[in-house]
This record gives sequence, structure tokens and C-alpha cells, in this order.
Amino acid sequence: MSQPLVTIVTPSYNQGHFIAATIESVLSQDYCHIEYIIMDGGSTDATQSVVLPYQNRLTFISEKDRGQTHAINKGFRMAKGEIVAYLNSDDTLLPGAVSRAVAALNQHPDAGAIYGDGYQIDYHGNVKQKFPFTEPFNLWKLTFVLDYILQQSVFFRRSCVEAVGWFNEDLHFGMDWDILVRLGKRYGLAYVPESLGCLREYDEAKSFAGGARRFDELARLLREQTGERYPPGWWFYGCDTYDKIWGERIRHFVPGPPGRALALRFGHLCRALIERAQYHSQGIFSDGWGSQTVHWMLPSCYNNVAIRGALPHWASPLARQHLSVYVDGRLAATQQPGLGEFEIVVPLPQSNAAHIRVEARTTVTPARHGLGTDTRRLAWQVRGFDGLR
Repeated sequence: MSQPLVTIVTPSYNQGHFIAATIESVLSQDYCHIEYIIMDGGSTDATQSVVLPYQNRLTFISEKDRGQTHAINKGFRMAKGEIVAYLNSDDTLLPGAVSRAVAALNQHPDAGAIYGDGYQIDYHGNVKQKFPFTEPFNLWKLTFVLDYILQQSVFFRRSCVEAVGWFNEDLHFGMDWDILVRLGKRYGLAYVPESLGCLREYDEAKSFAGGARRFDELARLLREQTGERYPPGWWFYGCDTYDKIWGERIRHFVPGPPGRALALRFGHLCRALIERAQYHSQGIFSDGWGSQTVHWMLPSCYNNVAIRGALPHWASPLARQHLSVYVDGRLAATQQPGLGEFEIVVPLPQSNAAHIRVEARTTVTPARHGLGTDTRRLAWQVRGFDGLR
């Protein structure tokens, strides 16, 4: 296995309470070829004295910067490694993470970055739970719905980061999401089903204290990446944010049981919209059935897409199903597949990531045909969606 140099950058500012655990998690890795850089923003706490015992094993630069994103860019530009990652000064890597990341990048030579699983830890470093959002790479969902990737598990190819452009320094909450979407659109990302890092969660952490300001930035990012005013992610992050904000205001202005009941009803509505955006907006149910409209997205490195599906023989209303495939909003193919398995191969544009939409003319509701209690409107069974070079 190739063993390239890996550079890990830690942006830091007044995190002396946590940074020792971060440093130990990097320097205790079983991978030998690691360059470690701490880009400190001029901390006034104990950070410098905590780092001092490790000074012969890392590079420590303490100077004023323009924030976390600027610090990451400075570190990445200094990096000598062909693989780079950043680890916040209150987060940690898990043992063996770097070795597993290098192996995954060797196994996926075309991917712009790899990511894995990980854990959420509390203020004291105790594991709260496994990070619940991670899933195999799905470019449409990453672009249109949510950042399901645990940043602490991400390792980038430096050459790919340079090619798509460094982190956007105008972003303070979604800079990692933004660059993952840009890399995903051009190169694709690879998922490693192994635990690589830990995210520390506490009330003062930036992601939890951002509130409406964080949502405003993520909404702007979503609109820029999708070209839509209200993509599903707008509802996902908006409802998650304002469930907390408006729930507190309702309880404040409507005291007692009526306020609590109203806040509870508002919370139920928000959670229903979050679930719809997260699980149903793409049009594919968890059992593989597709609804009337199904969305996908593929990186620009693919020449064609092969859409594989089936229409089961028990679903006789679907015998005359008609499917229309749109690529970037333009009709690219139509097919009346008939009952049984089918495949549709469609050419893709070479200049940009392709947004593929499949529209079905007919749906069937099993419960209405005496086929159980399923009340969903089903159009076809999704068997596969493969990019072809």
C-alpha cells in the first residue's frame, strides 16, 4: 500500500481546555507519515503552555487570523502532504483513523475525499452516541438536503481541493459542507464504513450556538449550490433551527399549559417537515420503491448513467407505466418498460454535475387493490443507479 504524507491541520482559538486531547489523538496514530500543524489565532488562554511539551512533534503557529476558515486555508496551503484533513481543537481522531483513511483513498483513486463514521462526545469526552446521519455517498442528498458527513472523519486529496478552490472564507458554519459539495460534484466522494473521528458537543460549541445566523448562512449556501429558492434542505435546517427559537418564544408569551401545548404542536409540525425533507424528498423509500418523482445527481466525471428498475407482476396497474428521464431539466429519454426488470441508459453532460429526474406517469397504491395496508403511491422499484465512464 502506498504510504503518502498526511497533513492534519488544527485551527484553534482559546481551546486550551480541550486541545491536549486533540493533539494526543493525532500524535498517537499508528501511521508514521503525518505532518501536524496547529494554526492558532493568538489565543490568550493556556493553549500555548499546553502545546509546549509537544513542540518537537508538530508545527505551532500563533497569530491573528480572520477566523476558523482562514486558519484552515493557511494550514492547507502550508501542508506538504498529498492527503490533508482538519481537526478542530475540541474534536478527536479515533485510533487507526489515518491508516484506514489512506487505505480507502488508495482503494478509491478517483475520489476527491473519503469520509467515515464516528461518534458524538460530550464536554468531558464521554461517548454520547454514534453520529446518526452518516450514509453512503449520495450527491443529490448532500447538495439538496443536508450535510450528512461527519467532518471529523473526512480526509481530502490536496490536489483536488486546489482544483475546486480552497475553503470559502465568507462561510463560518458551512465551509466544510460547501467544499464537500464542490468536490462531490467534480470527483465524487467515497464512504468508509468505519469509525474515524469524534465530534465534541456542548452548549458553547459554534454549531450549537449559531442559531438563526447559522441557518441564514446554510440557506444561502443551499440556494447557491442548488439554484432553488426553497430546496428540501431549507426546510430541514429551518425547522430544526426555529423549532427551538419559536418554541421558547411561544412558551414565553403564552404562559402555562396553553403555551406548552402550543409549543409542542409547533414542534411536532417542525419534526414532520424535517422527516419529510430528510427521508422522502428524493422520492426513494427505504424499501427501494420509487415515488412519482425520483431525483439523483452524478459527478461530472461520468459519461452516462444506467438506471435499473423493475415493475413487479402483481402490480398490474403499472403494466403501461411510462417513465421520462430529465437531465438538468431537459428531457433525455422516455421508456414504457412493461412488467419485469428494465434498464435505461442516458448520456450525461461533461461540463458539470448532472441532476437526473425520473417522472412516472402511473402510480399504484397497494391498499386500494387488496394488497395489504400500504397506502403509499408507488411508481417503480429502484434497483440501481450507476454512473458509467
